[in-house]
Amino acid sequence: MTTNPLLDTLTDFWDRDILPTLTDYIRIPALSPDFDADWAAHGHLERARRLALDWLARHREDDWTVHDLQLPGLTPLIGVEVPGQREGNVLLYGHLDKQPEMEGWREDLGPWKPVLEDGRLYGRGGADDGYALFAAVAALKALRRQGRPHPRCLILIEFSEESGSPHLPPYLEKYGHLVGTPDLVIALDSGTGDYERLWSTTSLRGMQGCTVTVRTLKEAAHSGIASGIVPESFAIMRRILDRLEDPATGRVRLEALHVEIPEIRRRQAKDAAEILGLAPLAGLHPLPDLKPLSDDPYELILNNTWRPSLCVTGQDGLPPADRAGNVMRAYTALKLSFRLPPPLRCEEAKKAIEAAVLRDPPFNAQVEIRFDQGGDGWEAPPPAKWLLEACDRASLKHYGHRAAYLGLGASIPFMKMLGDAYPQAQFLITGVLGPGSNAHGPNEFLHIPYAKKLTACVADILAAHEAG
Repeated sequence: MTTNPLLDTLTDFWDRDILPTLTDYIRIPALSPDFDADWAAHGHLERARRLALDWLARHREDDWTVHDLQLPGLTPLIGVEVPGQREGNVLLYGHLDKQPEMEGWREDLGPWKPVLEDGRLYGRGGADDGYALFAAVAALKALRRQGRPHPRCLILIEFSEESGSPHLPPYLEKYGHLVGTPDLVIALDSGTGDYERLWSTTSLRGMQGCTVTVRTLKEAAHSGIASGIVPESFAIMRRILDRLEDPATGRVRLEALHVEIPEIRRRQAKDAAEILGLAPLAGLHPLPDLKPLSDDPYELILNNTWRPSLCVTGQDGLPPADRAGNVMRAYTALKLSFRLPPPLRCEEAKKAIEAAVLRDPPFNAQVEIRFDQGGDGWEAPPPAKWLLEACDRASLKHYGHRAAYLGLGASIPFMKMLGDAYPQAQFLITGVLGPGSNAHGPNEFLHIPYAKKLTACVADILAAHEAG
């Protein structure tokens, strides 16, 4: 035992009661509905739900209520209602659906193959964010064991977050009385700048995906016969991409997608840059000698959190290189993913993107654009003094460093929903997705020592909660 009995208690619970179940969870290919149209028939989300409910049956306290909710045609929802001993209402959030497998896993790893190595649990979904339910339960149980009062809490676990939470609003409409009016929201689905302190996410970018298709021919033609006569569809696509993004700098050229960055977010970015330097690049496993888009860590943070960006995430119309013949293809289609500054609404972004893509088609080629469901960004309200102090105390106690604050380049659509519904609530958006953890990509891992300390931080912050 150490001089930190709370962390000792939670470490024991993690080792004995959480890690074995998380290991089983990783084995379940519980893809989010966007990635498994037949999710209901395949039953993997149901397996994840059953695993969670069985674990809760063993570990809930006698006065806790587990709500196992299922609306027709929608993924399930689990709520764990925990009565409080003091004033206040806290919502703790996580999800149990997963991203698809992706390629590039290390030879001895795999998305559905849990591997424990050097304090890391590898496999899809452990960090993003299967651990959340178990960590929230552990924090509340530890407070109960230590006799430390906390406010009323509802742990909310959904199964469609990785698809943009499309199934969540009907549940909130029908079962909103279970949520009530939270004065604090703790979401355990975010990232960290390093593994040395508690990180709080201050903003999330929005997201808008689309597929752009350029057609020049009714059917493919011999490249030797057609080239030099027919404009090539990929060449036209390049010209369209150049309208959207400067290829030399990565800056999105659509001014309508840029916003004025608040001064407080600039200050927080400077503080984070001093802590992290260029470490965020190293955590992304770059090739040797790869240069970032800027040598200034501060600019990189703003690029990733408050400026729009564009990624090409998929394609149609191009065969694999080893099967490509001497053929001029009839069309090129690219899947584009725009990340949007927190205040910018997707509907406004779509108008600007569509206008740029469809304007004056080169060579009068057929150009089409189809939008996916987007998600608006979110910015946290100013934090209360008690929450700032509680985060610092918890971070110093369990990590040895004060808490830090940083925007996140990714999206959690649920936060926008809650921010609009409960504008007076305080928000602690945190998580375990630190350098190298590679959520959504190959070799995703959960940093176990960090997760244990984060669980202890959540417990201490719940105990320090001040309503009103």
